[in-house]
Amino acid sequence: MATRDTIVIGASAGGVQALQTFVTGLPYDLPAAVFIVLHISADHPSLLPQILARESKLDVAHAVDGEPIQRGRVYVAPPDQHLIVEDQRVKLVHGPKENLHRPSIDALFRSAARWAGPRVIGIVLTGARADGKVGMRAVKQRGGITIVQDPAEAPFPSMPRSVMQEIKVDYSLPDCDVVGKIPALHHGLEC
Repeated sequence: MATRDTIVIGASAGGVQALQTFVTGLPYDLPAAVFIVLHISADHPSLLPQILARESKLDVAHAVDGEPIQRGRVYVAPPDQHLIVEDQRVKLVHGPKENLHRPSIDALFRSAARWAGPRVIGIVLTGARADGKVGMRAVKQRGGITIVQDPAEAPFPSMPRSVMQEIKVDYSLPDCDVVGKIPALHHGLEC
């Protein structure tokens, strides 16, 4: 049983509240690193780390290119940069937009699947369009766990629905139940 120490999360429209719910529910001793991509405008600074840190028991900050990955920390993609995980480090890349976005959920998820394989828990929350479906397929193919926010309760169901059309997800849950699933998955009680 793989230790699931890499949690990747993607969200878009309506995602701030879902991300707040998720991050607030994470335990202070989480033995995993959390990576978040939220589709945001490149024209404005992002306040997402400050918003998420208000109620979080974990350190939350924008990812810094080249920094070592640490468990118990939440890394947020900064505006206009793809967030990549590779060789125990965070990498920021100003590459081409994917699915009309930079940062792209697919870019993060693919890199996590390549680097961490079965140690990944991939989560797609509310959002429009289809970013995340290709990355989630990579997570699934490499033995990771796949979770989507239940499209019936997502403010914008397109992203979780597109993932469900692409692969058979392991779990489809209301956003308030997603974080509750993490301890059981991390400790190998369910899969």
